Amino acid sequence: MKLIFAIVSKDDKSNVNHHLIEAGFSVTRLSSQGGFLQAGNTTLLIGTEDERVDDCIRIIEEYSKTRKEVVAGDMMYGGIGVWDTVPLEVTVGGATIFVVNVERFEKV
Repeated sequence: MKLIFAIVSKDDKSNVNHHLIEAGFSVTRLSSQGGFLQAGNTTLLIGTEDERVDDCIRIIEEYSKTRKEVVAGDMMYGGIGVWDTVPLEVTVGGATIFVVNVERFEKV
């Protein structure tokens, strides 16, 4: 048995969750926040049999899309202590997925 941790964008969470449940996966959702952009994410916990891991990852990949966003970046002028913001284009979305072995599973 495996436990899949999938960190997906808040924009994709409903679509990913819906398709995982439709495919017969049990999903627990946890709200989380990224460190770089301080953006809202959702961490999905999915317990599944070893042979279904690839199917689960395929669904997550299919419904977690990357996209470009413009965010404000900080810039200091000539070391004189004047800060300004400059627009910065970054890639957001997609998914970060961890698969770990489960030594024991009980549902009580």
